[in-house]
Amino acid sequence: MRLLRSALLILAFAALMVLAARLTVPMVPVPMTMQTFAVLLAGAVLGARRGILAVLLYLALAAVGLPVLSDGASGLARFAGPTAGYLFAFPVAAGLVGALFERVGGLVAKLALLIGAHLLILTAGAAWLAVGIGLRPALDAGFTPFLIGAVVKSVLVVACAEGIRRAPLKL
Repeated sequence: MRLLRSALLILAFAALMVLAARLTVPMVPVPMTMQTFAVLLAGAVLGARRGILAVLLYLALAAVGLPVLSDGASGLARFAGPTAGYLFAFPVAAGLVGALFERVGGLVAKLALLIGAHLLILTAGAAWLAVGIGLRPALDAGFTPFLIGAVVKSVLVVACAEGIRRAPLKL
């Protein structure tokens, strides 16, 4: 039963990532989505191992061709395109949050952890972009515009994760 519950939670959070990818603000070369919210929430709620597995399942669905990414895109080419750096950082960030979320004390520390995880994702994404377009344009297009959203999404993750963890559910 425990294994089934874990599998269903991993599947549910991968599905949440699919839905979060659809909540998009079109931008070039990288759209703003709620993916990082779902990725970091998976880590915060499921813990490191199951959070990483949920992200890897989501990325595997994209890799095999299911239209689960931000613009309904999929396929291996997305793992070499402008958003690849962000995608590769997703499981790392989910694992980091999953490993530390319950260990840090207080809401401010949890918020700082989540902002740090967002910065990790944004840094990896901008670094990948910089290979193709240079550092300054990569920061201007793939880092700076996402900072306010990262803070807002971090607040939402803390609120949701704390609410879920306090609910009378056995995760």
